[in-house]
Amino acid sequence: MEEYLYPLLDLLNEMTPYLLFGFLAAGILHEFVPRRIYADKLSKNNFSSILWAALFGIPLPLCSCGVIPTAASIRREGASKGATVSFLIATPQTGVDSIMATASLLGPFFAIMRPLAALVTAIIGGLAVNRWCREENGQAATAKTGKENKGFWKKCIGTLHYGFIEMLQDIGKWIVIGLVIAAIITIVVPDNFFAQFNDYPVLNMFIILAISTPMYLCATGSIPIAAALMLKGLSPGAAIVLLMAGPATNMAAILVINKVLGRKTLIIYLLTIIAGAIGFGLIVDYLLPSEWFTIAGNGNHCGHCAAEGTPWWQILSSIIFVILLITALTLKFFKKGDCHDKCCTERKYRIDGMMCNHCKNNVEKALAGIEGVTEVRVELAEGAAYVAGEGADPEKIIAAIRSLGYRYIED
Repeated sequence: MEEYLYPLLDLLNEMTPYLLFGFLAAGILHEFVPRRIYADKLSKNNFSSILWAALFGIPLPLCSCGVIPTAASIRREGASKGATVSFLIATPQTGVDSIMATASLLGPFFAIMRPLAALVTAIIGGLAVNRWCREENGQAATAKTGKENKGFWKKCIGTLHYGFIEMLQDIGKWIVIGLVIAAIITIVVPDNFFAQFNDYPVLNMFIILAISTPMYLCATGSIPIAAALMLKGLSPGAAIVLLMAGPATNMAAILVINKVLGRKTLIIYLLTIIAGAIGFGLIVDYLLPSEWFTIAGNGNHCGHCAAEGTPWWQILSSIIFVILLITALTLKFFKKGDCHDKCCTERKYRIDGMMCNHCKNNVEKALAGIEGVTEVRVELAEGAAYVAGEGADPEKIIAAIRSLGYRYIED
């Protein structure tokens, strides 16, 4: 049992201090950066909008499912199609949490390469969409400008809630899955397994690409998997392919992008990510010093030795992270909807495709802006939205749900 447990604990202790800092930074971005700034900077069909979309998206810790409704939302607020695609490509590949975790586990050069690759591929994809996918008149509608004004302390509380509750609810499970997979890889895969493919680096990259593209891998959860595979002989370039393509794509995202932005935009989106991942992988393997991307493996997983060599602050960070994760998931799965007398005035809309709190927030915001709606409550576990308001038009509500890329399910 110890041989399975200690690799997992080693990875956990390495990552948690940076994860906690990243979640805090994510909360600060969410609460203190006005959302309307995004739409104001992204509305034109030019290079500036595409660049701003990528720069906005890179630090945001949105997964490849959460970024879809967020992108659909900024599209509705006036963002151009090219800027929307730039945001879609850049955002899930990285984030402040994953950058910090990458530095801790893979080193500073990997941490620099990830946002750089996200920036370059996002700009190329956005420019390609502007070049080959013309805007349709009236497609990007401008949203209402009203917004809730929060005081400083309320924003501070919102920062902590978003960073350490909502974010952990969204990607905490995937971080744990990534850590477990990495620990299993460390034990099960023979040493230097991937070294046999080193004479065929491009083939190696395409194998990783074929596996990671349809899968769901969050930007942070993919890090320990990449580290474990590198310790088994995977080249740094192929690891870059995994870190780029895995978080940026999955089958759910592919289907929604096809529906919301069109097949031509989807093709450009996928080709940009594939070409970018392979291109940066080849740059890392052939043009940059190999010692920049070499990670040190810890082959000794003796519990006593590991405990002696682990700083106290890493152990404390792991304990705090586990407590926060358990708390967040408990709140997610055991929270009861508070109906009271509202149930008699609410109407239920079943929605297919909501996967995280970002989906929930975007649906609530879109439905709350419809004339006649007085209150909106979205239940993720149930896959439903409860809308109150006697004057609300059900057809407008259904249209708003579909405009975000979700499927309305008729009872």
